[in-house]
Amino acid sequence: QVQLVEFGGRSVQTGGSLRLSCAVSGFTGPYYCVGWFRQAPAKGREGVATIDKYGRTRYADSVESRFTISRDSANHILYLQMDSLKVEDTAMYKCAGNIDSCPPIHHPLFGYEGQGTQVIVSG
Repeated sequence: QVQLVEFGGRSVQTGGSLRLSCAVSGFTGPYYCVGWFRQAPAKGREGVATIDKYGRTRYADSVESRFTISRDSANHILYLQMDSLKVEDTAMYKCAGNIDSCPPIHHPLFGYEGQGTQVIVSG
């Protein structure tokens, strides 16, 4: 059974940094895609970043150069380092995964999702 559990969300000041973690379990072997998407009130699902089975990363334009996605495959942990945070980054951040390929960033539909961790950025 695939499970994804996020950690690390909290309130932070504009310009600050935060690292989210996601414990991933249930995937057989390292051959899967994982990523992050976010949901804010009155906004739809927005893809943030993905990392595929080859380690290739993709980012939304809105977070490119500010956020970094990485994975510790040995310990089955996914990270999202968020720097230079802006008020518009405020959202529920969810970790997600697919057995094989990654979905497009602009259409972040995954087979498995976590419950999410809340990030609030205030000026």
